Amino acid sequence: MLINCVVYRAGKKLADLAIESISDYLQQPDCFVWVALRDATPAELEKMREEFSLHPLAIEDAHKGHQRPKIEEYGETLFAVLHTLEQVDGEISIGELDIFVGHNFILSVRNRSSQGLLGVRERCEREPALLSQGSGFVLYALMDAVVDRYFPIIDYIESELEAIEEKIFSKGAARSNIERLYEVKRQTLTLKHAVTPLLEAVGKLTSGRVPPVCANSRDYFRDVYDHLARINASLDGIRDTIGTAIQVSLSSVAIDQSEVGKRLAAWAGIFAVATAFAGIWGMNFKLMPELQWDYGYPAALVVIAVACTSLFYRFRRMGWL
Repeated sequence: MLINCVVYRAGKKLADLAIESISDYLQQPDCFVWVALRDATPAELEKMREEFSLHPLAIEDAHKGHQRPKIEEYGETLFAVLHTLEQVDGEISIGELDIFVGHNFILSVRNRSSQGLLGVRERCEREPALLSQGSGFVLYALMDAVVDRYFPIIDYIESELEAIEEKIFSKGAARSNIERLYEVKRQTLTLKHAVTPLLEAVGKLTSGRVPPVCANSRDYFRDVYDHLARINASLDGIRDTIGTAIQVSLSSVAIDQSEVGKRLAAWAGIFAVATAFAGIWGMNFKLMPELQWDYGYPAALVVIAVACTSLFYRFRRMGWL
Protein backbone atom coordinates (compact mmCIF):
# COMPACT_ATOMS: atom_id res chain seq x y z
CA MET A 1 0.00 0.00 0.00
CA LEU A 2 1.32 3.43 -0.94
CA ILE A 3 1.60 5.77 2.06
CA ASN A 4 2.95 8.79 0.23
CA CYS A 5 5.08 9.77 -2.74
CA VAL A 6 6.58 13.26 -2.62
CA VAL A 7 9.13 15.19 -4.63
CA TYR A 8 11.36 17.80 -2.98
CA ARG A 9 13.49 20.58 -4.36
CA ALA A 10 16.15 22.36 -2.29
CA GLY A 11 14.80 20.66 0.84
CA LYS A 12 11.24 21.89 0.33
CA LYS A 13 8.19 19.92 -0.71
CA LEU A 14 7.36 20.47 -4.34
CA ALA A 15 4.37 18.20 -4.93
CA ASP A 16 2.73 14.86 -4.25
CA LEU A 17 3.37 12.48 -7.13
CA ALA A 18 1.67 9.65 -8.89
CA ILE A 19 3.88 6.58 -9.12
CA GLU A 20 3.99 6.84 -12.91
CA SER A 21 5.58 10.31 -12.63
CA ILE A 22 8.53 9.27 -10.48
CA SER A 23 10.93 8.60 -13.35
CA ASP A 24 10.20 12.02 -14.86
CA TYR A 25 11.37 13.85 -11.74
CA LEU A 26 14.36 11.57 -11.26
CA GLN A 27 15.75 12.98 -14.50
CA GLN A 28 15.80 16.47 -12.98
CA PRO A 29 19.12 16.96 -11.16
CA ASP A 30 17.75 19.30 -8.47
CA CYS A 31 14.84 17.06 -7.40
CA PHE A 32 14.65 14.38 -4.75
CA VAL A 33 11.85 11.76 -4.53
CA TRP A 34 10.77 10.12 -1.28
CA VAL A 35 8.33 7.18 -1.45
CA ALA A 36 6.90 5.22 1.49
CA LEU A 37 5.11 1.88 1.17
CA ARG A 38 3.50 -0.39 3.72
CA ASP A 39 3.15 -4.17 3.26
CA ALA A 40 3.88 -3.76 -0.44
CA THR A 41 2.57 -6.32 -2.90
CA PRO A 42 4.85 -7.98 -5.47
CA ALA A 43 3.24 -5.83 -8.18
CA GLU A 44 4.02 -2.63 -6.24
CA LEU A 45 7.62 -3.69 -5.67
CA GLU A 46 8.02 -4.55 -9.33
CA LYS A 47 6.68 -1.12 -10.28
CA MET A 48 9.18 0.52 -7.93
CA ARG A 49 11.98 -1.55 -9.42
CA GLU A 50 11.10 -0.21 -12.85
CA GLU A 51 10.79 3.41 -11.71
CA PHE A 52 13.99 3.48 -9.63
CA SER A 53 16.01 0.86 -11.58
CA LEU A 54 16.52 -1.20 -8.42
CA HIS A 55 18.54 -4.40 -8.28
CA PRO A 56 16.39 -7.57 -8.57
CA LEU A 57 18.13 -9.24 -5.60
CA ALA A 58 17.31 -6.31 -3.33
CA ILE A 59 13.68 -6.41 -4.48
CA GLU A 60 13.63 -10.14 -3.81
CA ASP A 61 14.85 -9.58 -0.23
CA ALA A 62 12.21 -6.91 0.32
CA HIS A 63 9.52 -9.22 -1.04
CA LYS A 64 10.49 -12.26 1.05
CA GLY A 65 11.08 -10.28 4.24
CA HIS A 66 12.46 -11.78 7.47
CA GLN A 67 15.94 -10.55 6.59
CA ARG A 68 18.82 -10.04 8.99
CA PRO A 69 19.53 -6.34 9.66
CA LYS A 70 22.11 -5.25 7.08
CA ILE A 71 23.28 -2.56 4.68
CA GLU A 72 24.33 -3.62 1.18
CA GLU A 73 25.50 -1.75 -1.90
CA TYR A 74 24.13 -2.46 -5.36
CA GLY A 75 26.06 -0.18 -7.67
CA GLU A 76 25.09 3.38 -6.75
CA THR A 77 22.10 2.20 -4.71
CA LEU A 78 22.13 1.31 -1.03
CA PHE A 79 19.80 -1.30 0.44
CA ALA A 80 19.23 -1.30 4.21
CA VAL A 81 17.18 -3.68 6.37
CA LEU A 82 16.14 -2.75 9.91
CA HIS A 83 13.97 -4.59 12.44
CA THR A 84 11.13 -2.54 13.89
CA LEU A 85 10.18 -3.67 17.38
CA GLU A 86 7.06 -2.82 19.33
CA GLN A 87 5.48 -4.12 22.52
CA VAL A 88 2.01 -5.62 22.36
CA ASP A 89 0.62 -6.88 25.69
CA GLY A 90 4.10 -7.46 27.07
CA GLU A 91 5.25 -9.32 23.95
CA ILE A 92 7.74 -7.94 21.43
CA SER A 93 6.39 -7.87 17.88
CA ILE A 94 9.00 -7.89 15.12
CA GLY A 95 8.52 -5.93 11.92
CA GLU A 96 10.85 -4.96 9.13
CA LEU A 97 11.79 -1.76 7.35
CA ASP A 98 13.50 -2.08 3.96
CA ILE A 99 15.08 1.09 2.60
CA PHE A 100 16.38 1.69 -0.93
CA VAL A 101 18.64 4.73 -1.22
CA GLY A 102 19.88 6.43 -4.37
CA HIS A 103 21.54 9.80 -4.90
CA ASN A 104 18.18 11.45 -5.69
CA PHE A 105 15.59 9.13 -4.17
CA ILE A 106 14.70 7.04 -1.14
CA LEU A 107 12.13 4.26 -0.97
CA SER A 108 11.03 2.78 2.37
CA VAL A 109 8.96 -0.40 2.61
CA ARG A 110 7.47 -1.15 6.04
CA ASN A 111 6.30 -4.71 6.73
CA ARG A 112 4.43 -6.31 9.66
CA SER A 113 4.48 -3.14 11.73
CA SER A 114 1.69 -0.89 12.97
CA GLN A 115 4.08 1.91 13.95
CA GLY A 116 4.02 4.71 11.42
CA LEU A 117 6.96 6.83 10.30
CA LEU A 118 5.07 9.96 9.30
CA GLY A 119 6.78 11.79 12.14
CA VAL A 120 10.11 11.27 10.39
CA ARG A 121 8.86 13.01 7.24
CA GLU A 122 7.44 15.88 9.28
CA ARG A 123 10.73 16.25 11.14
CA CYS A 124 12.72 16.36 7.92
CA GLU A 125 10.35 18.86 6.31
CA ARG A 126 10.81 21.17 9.31
CA GLU A 127 14.56 21.21 8.58
CA PRO A 128 14.87 22.03 4.86
CA ALA A 129 18.59 22.80 5.20
CA LEU A 130 19.22 19.22 6.31
CA LEU A 131 16.66 17.70 3.96
CA SER A 132 18.44 19.42 1.09
CA GLN A 133 21.36 17.04 1.75
CA GLY A 134 19.18 14.44 0.09
CA SER A 135 18.73 10.74 0.62
CA GLY A 136 21.63 10.28 3.05
CA PHE A 137 20.00 12.48 5.69
CA VAL A 138 16.60 10.82 5.20
CA LEU A 139 18.22 7.40 5.68
CA TYR A 140 19.72 8.69 8.93
CA ALA A 141 16.34 10.07 10.07
CA LEU A 142 14.61 6.75 9.41
CA MET A 143 17.33 4.79 11.20
CA ASP A 144 17.30 7.19 14.11
CA ALA A 145 13.52 6.82 14.50
CA VAL A 146 13.73 3.02 14.47
CA VAL A 147 16.66 2.87 16.92
CA ASP A 148 15.06 5.38 19.31
CA ARG A 149 12.11 3.01 19.65
CA TYR A 150 14.45 0.38 21.06
CA PHE A 151 15.07 2.44 24.23
CA PRO A 152 11.55 2.02 25.74
CA ILE A 153 11.91 -1.74 25.28
CA ILE A 154 15.24 -1.63 27.13
CA ASP A 155 13.57 0.33 29.94
CA TYR A 156 10.74 -2.22 30.11
CA ILE A 157 13.16 -5.17 30.27
CA GLU A 158 15.21 -3.50 33.00
CA SER A 159 12.07 -2.71 35.04
CA GLU A 160 10.85 -6.30 34.66
CA LEU A 161 14.25 -7.61 35.74
CA GLU A 162 14.29 -5.35 38.82
CA ALA A 163 10.81 -6.58 39.80
CA ILE A 164 11.98 -10.19 39.54
CA GLU A 165 15.12 -9.49 41.60
CA GLU A 166 12.98 -8.05 44.40
CA LYS A 167 11.12 -11.37 44.70
CA ILE A 168 14.02 -13.68 44.03
CA PHE A 169 14.36 -14.73 47.69
CA SER A 170 10.62 -14.94 48.38
CA LYS A 171 9.46 -18.33 49.62
CA GLY A 172 7.74 -20.41 46.96
CA ALA A 173 8.45 -17.93 44.16
CA ALA A 174 11.44 -19.69 42.60
CA ARG A 175 9.51 -21.42 39.81
CA SER A 176 7.61 -18.30 38.72
CA ASN A 177 10.82 -16.25 38.91
CA ILE A 178 12.67 -18.67 36.63
CA GLU A 179 9.79 -18.63 34.13
CA ARG A 180 9.76 -14.82 34.08
CA LEU A 181 13.55 -14.71 33.77
CA TYR A 182 13.47 -16.93 30.70
CA GLU A 183 10.76 -14.74 29.18
CA VAL A 184 12.92 -11.64 29.78
CA LYS A 185 15.89 -13.50 28.32
CA ARG A 186 13.90 -14.30 25.18
CA GLN A 187 12.92 -10.65 24.78
CA THR A 188 16.54 -9.60 25.31
CA LEU A 189 17.70 -11.97 22.57
CA THR A 190 15.05 -10.59 20.21
CA LEU A 191 16.39 -7.08 20.75
CA LYS A 192 19.97 -8.33 20.53
CA HIS A 193 19.30 -9.87 17.12
CA ALA A 194 18.00 -6.51 15.91
CA VAL A 195 20.84 -4.41 17.34
CA THR A 196 24.09 -6.35 16.89
CA PRO A 197 24.02 -6.82 13.08
CA LEU A 198 22.82 -3.25 12.59
CA LEU A 199 25.65 -1.95 14.79
CA GLU A 200 28.17 -3.61 12.51
CA ALA A 201 26.42 -2.33 9.38
CA VAL A 202 26.12 1.28 10.56
CA GLY A 203 29.80 1.23 11.50
CA LYS A 204 30.57 1.03 7.78
CA LEU A 205 28.79 4.36 7.28
CA THR A 206 30.92 6.21 9.83
CA SER A 207 34.50 5.29 8.95
CA GLY A 208 36.63 4.00 6.12
CA ARG A 209 35.03 3.96 2.70
CA VAL A 210 31.57 5.47 3.10
CA PRO A 211 29.00 4.98 0.29
CA PRO A 212 28.67 8.22 -1.74
CA VAL A 213 24.99 8.69 -0.89
CA CYS A 214 25.90 8.83 2.83
CA ALA A 215 29.12 10.81 2.62
CA ASN A 216 27.53 14.13 3.65
CA SER A 217 25.75 12.59 6.63
CA ARG A 218 28.61 10.69 8.23
CA ASP A 219 28.38 12.65 11.50
CA TYR A 220 24.67 11.82 11.80
CA PHE A 221 25.28 8.11 11.29
CA ARG A 222 27.90 8.29 14.02
CA ASP A 223 25.11 9.40 16.36
CA VAL A 224 23.04 6.33 15.38
CA TYR A 225 26.11 4.16 15.91
CA ASP A 226 26.59 5.58 19.42
CA HIS A 227 22.96 4.84 20.28
CA LEU A 228 23.29 1.27 19.03
CA ALA A 229 26.55 0.79 20.93
CA ARG A 230 24.90 2.00 24.14
CA ILE A 231 21.92 -0.31 23.63
CA ASN A 232 24.24 -3.23 22.88
CA ALA A 233 26.22 -2.59 26.06
CA SER A 234 22.99 -2.44 28.07
CA LEU A 235 21.86 -5.74 26.56
CA ASP A 236 25.16 -7.38 27.50
CA GLY A 237 24.70 -6.17 31.08
CA ILE A 238 21.10 -7.41 31.14
CA ARG A 239 22.15 -10.84 29.85
CA ASP A 240 24.78 -11.13 32.60
CA THR A 241 22.24 -10.10 35.23
CA ILE A 242 19.70 -12.61 33.91
CA GLY A 243 22.31 -15.39 34.01
CA THR A 244 23.21 -14.52 37.60
CA ALA A 245 19.53 -14.31 38.62
CA ILE A 246 18.79 -17.71 37.08
CA GLN A 247 21.72 -19.27 38.95
CA VAL A 248 20.55 -17.68 42.22
CA SER A 249 17.00 -18.95 41.64
CA LEU A 250 18.22 -22.46 40.91
CA SER A 251 20.43 -22.33 44.01
CA SER A 252 17.42 -21.20 46.03
CA VAL A 253 15.45 -24.19 44.73
CA ALA A 254 18.33 -26.49 45.70
CA ILE A 255 18.47 -24.96 49.19
CA ASP A 256 14.72 -25.39 49.65
CA GLN A 257 15.00 -29.00 48.54
CA SER A 258 17.87 -29.51 50.98
CA GLU A 259 15.75 -28.09 53.82
CA VAL A 260 12.91 -30.44 52.94
CA GLY A 261 15.35 -33.33 52.71
CA LYS A 262 16.72 -32.57 56.20
CA ARG A 263 13.22 -32.46 57.69
CA LEU A 264 12.30 -35.74 56.07
CA ALA A 265 15.56 -37.31 57.25
CA ALA A 266 14.98 -36.09 60.81
CA TRP A 267 11.45 -37.49 60.98
CA ALA A 268 12.65 -40.71 59.37
CA GLY A 269 15.35 -41.01 62.08
CA ILE A 270 12.81 -40.48 64.86
CA PHE A 271 10.44 -43.09 63.50
CA ALA A 272 13.36 -45.45 62.84
CA VAL A 273 14.18 -45.46 66.58
CA ALA A 274 10.56 -46.20 67.48
CA THR A 275 10.46 -48.92 64.84
CA ALA A 276 13.69 -50.48 66.16
CA PHE A 277 12.38 -50.71 69.74
CA ALA A 278 9.02 -52.04 68.56
CA GLY A 279 10.80 -54.61 66.40
CA ILE A 280 12.95 -55.85 69.29
CA TRP A 281 10.05 -56.20 71.74
CA GLY A 282 7.76 -57.59 69.10
CA MET A 283 9.80 -60.73 68.39
CA ASN A 284 7.80 -62.78 70.96
CA PHE A 285 10.62 -65.14 71.98
CA LYS A 286 9.57 -67.34 74.86
CA LEU A 287 12.42 -66.43 77.18
CA MET A 288 12.27 -62.65 76.73
CA PRO A 289 12.07 -61.25 80.32
CA GLU A 290 9.85 -58.33 79.39
CA LEU A 291 7.05 -60.63 78.26
CA GLN A 292 6.36 -61.77 81.78
CA TRP A 293 6.64 -58.31 83.40
CA ASP A 294 3.34 -56.59 84.27
CA TYR A 295 4.75 -53.15 83.49
CA GLY A 296 6.71 -54.21 80.40
CA TYR A 297 4.32 -52.68 77.84
CA PRO A 298 4.01 -49.26 79.52
CA ALA A 299 7.76 -49.22 80.13
CA ALA A 300 8.44 -49.95 76.46
CA LEU A 301 6.16 -47.10 75.41
CA VAL A 302 7.94 -44.74 77.81
CA VAL A 303 11.37 -45.75 76.50
CA ILE A 304 10.21 -45.21 72.90
CA ALA A 305 8.64 -41.83 73.77
CA VAL A 306 11.77 -40.64 75.62
CA ALA A 307 14.08 -41.72 72.79
CA CYS A 308 11.91 -40.06 70.11
CA THR A 309 11.52 -36.87 72.17
CA SER A 310 15.27 -36.66 72.73
CA LEU A 311 15.93 -37.03 69.00
CA PHE A 312 13.24 -34.44 68.19
CA TYR A 313 14.83 -31.75 70.37
CA ARG A 314 18.31 -32.63 69.14
CA PHE A 315 17.27 -32.23 65.51
CA ARG A 316 15.48 -28.99 66.38
CA ARG A 317 18.64 -27.54 67.95
CA MET A 318 20.49 -28.48 64.79
CA GLY A 319 17.93 -26.59 62.70
CA TRP A 320 16.62 -29.63 60.90
CA LEU A 321 13.10 -29.29 62.34
